[in-house]
Amino acid sequence: MAVRIVTDGAVDLPAAWYKEFDIHRIPINVHFGEEKTYVQDEELSLDEFYKLVDSKTLPHPKTSQPSPHQFVEYYKKIAQPGDTILSIHITSKLSGTYASSVSAAEELKGTYNVIPVDTLCGTMGTAFMCRSARQMERAGKSMEEIVKFIEGIRSQTHVILTLDTLEYARRSGRVGALRSALASALNLKPIALLQDGVVDMVDRVRTRKGAIERVLELAKEKVGDKPVHVGVVHARDEATSQSLLEEAKKRLNVKETFSSDLAISLVINFGPGTVGLVLYPVE
Repeated sequence: MAVRIVTDGAVDLPAAWYKEFDIHRIPINVHFGEEKTYVQDEELSLDEFYKLVDSKTLPHPKTSQPSPHQFVEYYKKIAQPGDTILSIHITSKLSGTYASSVSAAEELKGTYNVIPVDTLCGTMGTAFMCRSARQMERAGKSMEEIVKFIEGIRSQTHVILTLDTLEYARRSGRVGALRSALASALNLKPIALLQDGVVDMVDRVRTRKGAIERVLELAKEKVGDKPVHVGVVHARDEATSQSLLEEAKKRLNVKETFSSDLAISLVINFGPGTVGLVLYPVE
């Protein structure tokens, strides 16, 4: 029986990984007011999303996690009865996606062996865990060993972001850790750290250049000289993300690097211009 790996639309997978590591991504729902709802990837690409946002003719978008029913239908679409489905998801402290997966797993018990995993992470941090899971599965490791590995490495995975503007966080109202910053000038550049499953605002910097430098300093503080896989994510600012990545290579003990666009759900909460580093230990 096959092993299917599923993650969700808040996870930033480098494009080649879908095929190379046979990873499936269940889409999220994107709502523009009560009238317009799109299914990510299937009905709304990232480019189309930005066009709608730029038009400013629709309300500020919001997202909702896939429902248990959507999970059930998705599992049935990508797997055969008897298959094992390792469902690896964004932190349950910020999203109900993991809970939907758990409900679907219970409903399908006896037909599919669905194993939901809470990464307490997101963006490319969760993507790295999906890749590790597939590599371990191909090496003959058991599901129990893979889940134990993910639960062990999640506290060592760091996501450090800087926002170009607080406007999107203000509009979305979803990023509670940034609320203290919203009373300040909107031109401040907050530094956000995803740790222990939640987003913490760890600093505020007045300039974009200073914010990028602070991201690099925090990265060094987190991993020191330990070897790491490094991912860089960005929301429509590839130039800054690439310069950030090149500087990270100089300061950190980098084994390999990857880049990815920030997922729609994260752009909605953090805004265009967000860039950041994802640090994942070399196993």
